[in-house]
Amino acid sequence: MPEDADKVRATIVERYGRLARTAQAQLQIVDCGPQQFNDGGFGAAAYSDTGELPEGAVRASLGCGNPVAVADLQPGETVLDLGSGGGIDVLLSARRVGPTGKAYGLDATPDMITLARANAAEAGVNNVEFLHGHIEDIPLPDAGIDVIISNCVINLSADKPRVLAEAFRVLKPGGRLGISDVIADDGLDPAQRAEAEQLVGCTIGTLAESEYLSLLAAAGFTTYTITRTQAAADGLHSAIIQATKPAAPPEINIRPMTAGDARQILDIYQAGLDSGNASFETTAPTWEAFDAAKLPLHRHVAVEALTGQVLGWVAASAISDRCVYAGVVEHSVYVHPDHGGRGIATALLKALVQSTETAGIWTIQSGIFPENTGSLRLHEKAGFCIIGTRQRIGRHRDRWRDVVFIERRSTIAGTE
Repeated sequence: MPEDADKVRATIVERYGRLARTAQAQLQIVDCGPQQFNDGGFGAAAYSDTGELPEGAVRASLGCGNPVAVADLQPGETVLDLGSGGGIDVLLSARRVGPTGKAYGLDATPDMITLARANAAEAGVNNVEFLHGHIEDIPLPDAGIDVIISNCVINLSADKPRVLAEAFRVLKPGGRLGISDVIADDGLDPAQRAEAEQLVGCTIGTLAESEYLSLLAAAGFTTYTITRTQAAADGLHSAIIQATKPAAPPEINIRPMTAGDARQILDIYQAGLDSGNASFETTAPTWEAFDAAKLPLHRHVAVEALTGQVLGWVAASAISDRCVYAGVVEHSVYVHPDHGGRGIATALLKALVQSTETAGIWTIQSGIFPENTGSLRLHEKAGFCIIGTRQRIGRHRDRWRDVVFIERRSTIAGTE
């Protein structure tokens, strides 16, 4: 966390405590200039389905959109609202997930928790739970949440990368993120940006669209989009941010590769090389060489959920520094020899396809020894096509080897 995080948190808690007490006094609360509040779709103006909610929950709404409307909540799901305030989005979510589902609200302001619990009691909603805590340190276990929503709160954090990393951690494999927030135009003049942020109440600072996308990718989300909804102030926009955590087989998580995984990754790599049919290489590289060769946002590991053991990895490398090949990468995928048959390689390939397509990469390619029939079948199922076979392309272990060249051309990226 940044050095001044505690001070920032205290300021935010004090500010929203005052607003909660204002709402408890049955007064309307506004957290930015009146013109920006109306023009930016802030507060209850973003909702069309509040008729059955307590007036106090609607009155206390301080969001900049309606994340529930885009979260595609299903009966039985578990949803978490980061920065739940007076509880409007939690109550709407509880209605959508139904009695077999559950809606959590997390807020750092005790007065907001009190207000939200009172609103839930008035609404007679039982499948909700309001937690006191910080969105940078979510007090919930790993991989237990189906959907995370948030409404104009992440901009209030002094450590936005930590928030998104925590969101990724608590989501189940395949879990979804659907949040409303205020974003800045890329390249906006800093002074103009700061003035606009003050007008709309984003006192800690907003993220530019490109910054938001980069942080989502770094956190491990493999699909992510930003859709602007309304102008909030000069250079600032209300927006819906959606992202998905990669799906995985039971009891397995797929997350970004880190330097802490180096030993296990290289051991799995070496085990594959020792099989004789994985690569022309015979010895795994050093971590420094491996790290330098792989694209940072397109390297994923599959880990055992309970132990954190790395079971497999996938990574991509650029094939050329020429701009014409900017959307073409070469990949490798390896699975621990004791954990084959669990669907790990398939899940890793799917994560790679998602992350590369989201980044605009249009072709993934590789070369496979024809004797490696298992890998050829795996890639065929993942949408790769055989381009051809280069015969006797190189010597490996004192004999000439053919290589089958495969590629997967995206139907999403590079189509125009």
